[in-house]
Amino acid sequence: MTPPDALIDVRSVGRVRVITLNRSHKRNAMNAAMVDQLHAAWKAFSASRDRVAVLRAEGPVFTAGLDTSDAPADFWRAIPDLPFPLGKPVIAAVQGPVIAAGVSMVAFCDLCVASSEASFIYPEAQLGTAAGLITSLLPRLPHKVAMELMLLGRPVGALRAHEVGLVNRLCAPGEETMVAMEMAHHLADASPSVLRFLKQTAREALAKAPVEAMVMTQYQARLVADSADAAEGVAARRARRAPRFTGA
Repeated sequence: MTPPDALIDVRSVGRVRVITLNRSHKRNAMNAAMVDQLHAAWKAFSASRDRVAVLRAEGPVFTAGLDTSDAPADFWRAIPDLPFPLGKPVIAAVQGPVIAAGVSMVAFCDLCVASSEASFIYPEAQLGTAAGLITSLLPRLPHKVAMELMLLGRPVGALRAHEVGLVNRLCAPGEETMVAMEMAHHLADASPSVLRFLKQTAREALAKAPVEAMVMTQYQARLVADSADAAEGVAARRARRAPRFTGA
């Protein structure tokens, strides 16, 4: 059960994992603790029996992006399918503004349902800062549309986002979660092995932006550095003995 003070609400509904951004009083801006909780939520979903995830948010703003008063150094850990593959579909259900890092979150989801009042905004060029992960839009959207989002920093409305392929389904305000859940339950009845195969092959076929590839490599290197084998290697050197690696 999700703790009452959690920044992320997680629950299972009929083989669907519903992951909710739950910091509406801060416009769901992502701070370090929220990123940690989102990363844990994606790992738990990957290991669970739930077959589909719906990513949604409480309040009128899907997310304001990163919390500049407590900006996480590695916000990419909050993004679905990055840095590790989930093997299961993820559907974004968005309402209101989707800002900065939130655009990347939606781009990495497999499907997106958006309220007609949703808008997508990437203002980093106007703010003088960028991490570069937003360039992952380029393999996922037409070139000039991706450049429009990245460079101009102006809101792209739900209708245009639907027309250019960032959004799959438009709906009336307040219906985005319902429509996404209907889609999720349909997917939950499909073959998990086929869905996993299709996601894997799609992931391999999709070009990766340099920052995306760097993040994936950095994550794998961190797993090695934090592994039991790494600790055993250090212990063996200190004890001047042969290491006993287990692959863990």
